[in-house]
Amino acid sequence: MKSDIEIAQETPMRPIIDVAASLGLQDDDIEFYGKYKAKVALHVWERLKNRPSGKLVLVTAITPTPAGEGKTTTTVGLGQALNRVGKKAIIGLREPSLGPSFGIKGGAAGGGYSQVVPMEDINLHFTGDIHAVTTAHNLLAALLDNHLHQGNALGIDPRQVVLRRAMDLNERALRNIVLGLGGKINGVPRESGFDISVASEVMAALCLATDLMDLKERFKRIVVAYTYDGKPVTANDLKAAGSMTLLMKDAIKPNLVQTLEGTPAFIHGGPFANIAHGANSIIATRMGMKLGDYMVTEAGFGADLGAEKFFDIVCRYGAMAPDAVVVVATVRALKNHGGAAKADLHKPNLQALEIGYANLEKQLENVKRFGVTPVVALNEFPTDTSEEIDYVINRCRNMGVDCALSTVWAEGGAGGEELANKVIAAAEGGNDFRFLYPLQLPIKEKIKTICQEIYGADGVIYSGEADRIIKNLEQLGYGELPICIAKTQYSLADNADLKGRPQGFDVNVREVRLSAGAGFIVAIAGNIMTMPGLGKTPAAENIDIKESGEIVGLF
Repeated sequence: MKSDIEIAQETPMRPIIDVAASLGLQDDDIEFYGKYKAKVALHVWERLKNRPSGKLVLVTAITPTPAGEGKTTTTVGLGQALNRVGKKAIIGLREPSLGPSFGIKGGAAGGGYSQVVPMEDINLHFTGDIHAVTTAHNLLAALLDNHLHQGNALGIDPRQVVLRRAMDLNERALRNIVLGLGGKINGVPRESGFDISVASEVMAALCLATDLMDLKERFKRIVVAYTYDGKPVTANDLKAAGSMTLLMKDAIKPNLVQTLEGTPAFIHGGPFANIAHGANSIIATRMGMKLGDYMVTEAGFGADLGAEKFFDIVCRYGAMAPDAVVVVATVRALKNHGGAAKADLHKPNLQALEIGYANLEKQLENVKRFGVTPVVALNEFPTDTSEEIDYVINRCRNMGVDCALSTVWAEGGAGGEELANKVIAAAEGGNDFRFLYPLQLPIKEKIKTICQEIYGADGVIYSGEADRIIKNLEQLGYGELPICIAKTQYSLADNADLKGRPQGFDVNVREVRLSAGAGFIVAIAGNIMTMPGLGKTPAAENIDIKESGEIVGLF
C-alpha cells in the first residue's frame, strides 16, 4: 500500500495559474510562490463582496481516538466529490503546524487520494505565514521586555506580565522559564514561558480579522500586562501594532493550492482547536463563498471543540452561518469509544459499537443545538462488517440524520459522491442557525452553558486564581466577549481518560486568559498544555530528505 507522500508525489499537479483561472481570478490577483502555490491579493474581496454567497459547509467529527477519523481527508474528498456532481466547490483548511508535523502525527494535508498538494510544502514552511505569526508575537514580547528595561514608564508590574513567547515546535522544556538573568544589562528578571505559535493570540487575530486594518486594530487591543494599580497595558500602549502588522502584510493574504483532483483549496491560518478556536481564516472562508457554489471548511477535533468555537466565535465575527455540517465518524473509532482496544478494532464487536455510538449521538445533538442540519460521513474501512455499518446508519436514521458511507481515502472524489448529494440536500433545505449563548451573559454563565450543554458536564469548578481573573475581567469591561475553552480533545470531559459520552463529571477551570485582540476569553480546563511536548518516538525521527531532494517519512 502506497504512503500518502508517495501518492502525492506521483500525482501530476495543475499549474496554480490554471487553478486560479478556474475561479475567475486574474493575473494581478495572485502572487506566485513557485509553480504550485500562490497568495490571493486582498483587493480581490472588493471585487467580490457584493456577489451572492455560495453555501458554507462545516466538517467536524466525533471525539478523536487513536484509531483516526479522517476529518481533513473527508473535507478534501467532499470538495472533490461536489465538483464531480456538478457543483463549483472550494475547500478551506488550516495550515499545519510544524509542532505536530515533527511530533506525534506527521503530515496534516489529508490522506490517500484526498490530499491537498504540494503536501511536502504545506506540511513544512509553506508560504511562511506561521513564521510571520511567530515573529510578530515575539516582536511584541521583545518590545515589552525592552520597555521594562528602559525605565518602565507605563508602570508595568513584572509579576503581572501575561504575554508569553511563541515558537512553532513542541518544546516542553520551554513551558516555564525565567528571563533577564545575568545582571542588570540583560533586562528585568521575571518568570515567563513559551506557547506553541498556533496558540498565539496573533494567530487567532489573523484568522478572525476581516482585512489588514482590522488586524491592526486587533493587535492594538492585545493585553500584554497590568500595571501596579491593575490597569491593562496593551500592544498599542507599547506602540507595537504598526510594526506587528507590517510583519503580517503577506501572511494575511490567503494561500491558494489544489487537491489531487485539482479542486481549488485555500489553506490559511492554523489555530489549534484544543487550545485556540480551531478554524482557518475568515478572509479565506468568505472569499471562497464568493468564488464558488460551495465552500467546504473544517473545524479542529470533535464538534464539542472546533464546531462550537466555529459557531460561537467565527460565525459571530465573520457574519456568516453554515448551511450544513458534516460529522465524521468511523466504526473503528466508535468501537474504541465503546471500550475496544486499538489492537482489536479490526475485529467485529457490535457491543462496543453500541456503547461507543453514544459519542456520535452527543456530537450530533451538539450540532443540532445550533439549528443546523448534520450529515454523518462514515469513513469505511475494509474490516468493517455490514452488520456494524448498518447499525450506525440505522441509529443515525432514528435520530433523523442522513448517513453516507465514504471511501474518499481510497477513491478520491468518486468515493464521496453519496456524501456530496446528501450534503447538497441538507444545505439547500435551509436551517435556523443560532448561537449557543448571548454575549451579555456573565463570563461564568457562558462557560457553564458550554460545559453543560455541549460537554454534558454537571457543573464547573474554578481555581481561586481563575475566579479572581474572571471578576477582574468583568470589572475591566471584558465580560461580553465570547468564550474559547481550552481542554483535551480526547474526551467530551476535561479528562482524556473518559471516553464515549461521560456523565457525572465537572469541568475544572484552572486558568483564564484574556485574548482581547482576538476577541475572546480563554478558559483553560483540566491539564491541557498550551505548549505540547514531543512523544517517545517523534515523527521527526523518521522524516528525511534524499540527495535528489525527495522528502520521505512525512506521513
